[in-house]
Order: sequence, then C-alpha cells, then structure tokens
Amino acid sequence: MKFYNRHAEISTLRQIAKASNDWAQMTIVIGRRRVGKTTLLKNAFDSMPILYFFVAKKNEVLLCDEYTREIEEKLNIHLGNFDQFAGLFRSVMKFSKQMNFTLILDEFQEFRNINPSVFSDMQNIWDSEKEGSKLNLVLCGSIYSMMKRIFENSKEPLFGRAMTRLNIKPFEIDTIKEILRAYHPGYTSEDLLAFYMITGGVAKYIEQLVINQAFTKDKIVDTLFYDGSFFLDEGLNVLVEEFGKEYGNYFSILSLIASSKTERGEIESILGMDVGGYLNRLEQEYNIVKRIRPFGAKEGSRSNKYKIEDNFLNFWFRFIYKYRSAVEIGNFAYVRNIVERDYETYSGIVLEKYFRTKMIESKEFSDIQGYWDTKGENEIDIVAINETDKRLVFCEVKRNPKRINLNELKNKATEIIRKYSDFRIEYQGLSLKDM
Repeated sequence: MKFYNRHAEISTLRQIAKASNDWAQMTIVIGRRRVGKTTLLKNAFDSMPILYFFVAKKNEVLLCDEYTREIEEKLNIHLGNFDQFAGLFRSVMKFSKQMNFTLILDEFQEFRNINPSVFSDMQNIWDSEKEGSKLNLVLCGSIYSMMKRIFENSKEPLFGRAMTRLNIKPFEIDTIKEILRAYHPGYTSEDLLAFYMITGGVAKYIEQLVINQAFTKDKIVDTLFYDGSFFLDEGLNVLVEEFGKEYGNYFSILSLIASSKTERGEIESILGMDVGGYLNRLEQEYNIVKRIRPFGAKEGSRSNKYKIEDNFLNFWFRFIYKYRSAVEIGNFAYVRNIVERDYETYSGIVLEKYFRTKMIESKEFSDIQGYWDTKGENEIDIVAINETDKRLVFCEVKRNPKRINLNELKNKATEIIRKYSDFRIEYQGLSLKDM
C-alpha cells in the first residue's frame, strides 16, 4: 500500500530536522500500535542520513551490536564496540558535533525492561553533550502509558528534555475515503461504514483489508473471522503489555463498555467491584476510553458515560473478546452470525460517531457532544455549537433516512434552546446516504 497523507506531521518533522543543523533536537513521537508511526518517520527525513534503532526485547549487548553495524553501514564510521547503550549513545552524541543526522529510537519505552538506567544515563549525556551537537533525536513509542510516564512525570530523568511532542492519530475520514476510492472506486455508503467501523483510520488495519481485497461489508466481516486472521488476537497484542497483570479486570470493563454498559454504576453492579480507579487510568494513563457528559453539563457532572475511543478495539471487545470461547474453538460461524444479528444496531452507533468525527474535522464548532436529560431520556445524537457565530446544530442520526423525525428532535431540544435564545438554530437528519 502506498504512503498516504501525513502532510502536517511530515512538515513538522522536517522543520525540526532542519533546526537540528544548528541545535540538537529531541522529539517524542507517540501513538497507538499500528497507527503508522514508523512508516511516517521513515518517509519524513529524506535529506539527511538516518540511523534507525529498534529497541527489541533482547540483551543489551546484542542491541548494541546491531546498532553499531547500523552506524557503520549508514555513516561509514566505526565508533567502537559497546556492551551498554549509554556508551554507544555518548559516542553518537560526540560524533554529532561533526555531522548532522537523525537518530530514531523506535519502541523506546522497552529500555525500561532491558535496562532502566538508560533513561538517566541518556539524560546526563544529553545535558552534557548537546551543546554544539547537530543530532536530530526522535524517540518513538507505542505503549502510551509508559511513554507518558517517561517524559511527563516530573520525577523521571527525561522529564522536560524533549522540545516537541507529536501524537500520531489515525487517518481522518477524507483520507479513508481517498484510500477506499483508490482500491474500490464503486464503494457504497455501507462499504464505507464497515471500512470505517473496523479500521477507524488505523494504517495497519487498512493495509490488512487492502491485502485481503476486503472492501465490501461482507468481505470485511469475512476477513475478521477465519482461522489465522490477523484481527482475532489483535486486542490482546495491543493491550496486554499496556495493562500488565491486571489486564483481566481492564478487559472485563472494556467489554461491558463496548456492549453499551457505559455508566460506572452499571459496570460496578455487574462486576461487583469498584471500578473508579480503573476507569480513571483507562482515560488518563492509557488514553483508551473517554468520559462523556451531556451537552451543557458542567465538568463535575455525575451524568457521565464512558466510550471506547478506538473503533477496532470497540468492535473487538464487543464481538471477539465477548465471544472468545467460540473463537478459541474455531466456531467463527457462530460469532459471525451474532455480528450479522446485531449489525444494524451496532453500525448505527458507529454511523453516529462517523458524523460526529466529520464535524470535529470540519473545525466549524467549539464543542460537539451528545445530549440526555437527568433521567437519561430525551437523547439527542449530536449537539454542536459555534460560540463565535452563535450557531447551534442538533442532529438525529439513523441508518435509514425514513426513520428520522425532525419534529421529535425539535421537541427534545426545547430545554437547551431556552438557554441560547440569540443563537441560530439548525436541525439536521443524517443517514447512510449522507456519508
């Protein structure tokens, strides 16, 4: 699959690379696994030598041996032999005073498992050697919580050292459409919805569907459920290392959220345990769930619900993890039938997210939320506001446009409108045909 988009990220990375010719730069690049960070970095730097060090889970001596060979091949110099990364990094920093180049350390957080002292060693070396250095240092990682701890915890040695932090996100909807148009020009709205539902714009998942020529709703679902499918163990592959030994509790909570048990009280009554700490960590440390409140509610409101931000993980917990017993014995037809049974309802929720995401990407609004009253009733799918233009938009989202009732939407919006008497009010019905 060819390289798509990332124009803004590439522009930023190239500006940083240019600045490194005068002053050493340290950049953090984070993002969920499979989002395309490594591919982005390999495409961003095209006018200077690049060293790419992948921090694999192996002995430090073996890593140093790999990195030394990379230096010899790319820079045509021999800096010596090293048993520890700290010595190699010091030599690289010293050499960078003679030559401008990029050093990418991918899966940087893995040093915590290999040799945790690397972080304090690097801090000391960076502080003492950066004067006169022309190194463009890029530290890339996929374990969100660990990268955040390494660079944002004030007690950690590398806190405050990075000049720039890039959070690489999935492709926007326009790019998803561009890719689908390139490989399946006659795609329908149903195809687009299924493609968005599974990939959410994550580059690796898009690539897997492209490889399997899966561009229709039925073929996409087929690609998920067969023995050896890339997608079956993906939730485990992505999250077990994040959560560690307690992954079972986190997975149970996420499975309930994906099955529309979105309130803390609901989750606690089912699991019989306090989940407040888990939910806080899922939101603040792991960046996996988002706490949402109804439009107009204050920050401290108790009318909170939780949703899984990532499209694929939401699907995985809803259909694959929830029915893992059937998956483990290879009864894929059973799970696929459940997907078909629930598809209209589930994809309707994804369609709502699709339109909300489009509105976010349009940059037209200062806030975009759903709405429900204190009784949990009078739900409105999308309420979007532009405070500057005094514009307030209410949207009802249905797969079938014939099921949209704008009069009912107006009635639900009555209480909100009273507070915005000088705003221009709009009502919209959005369906599959509007994708």
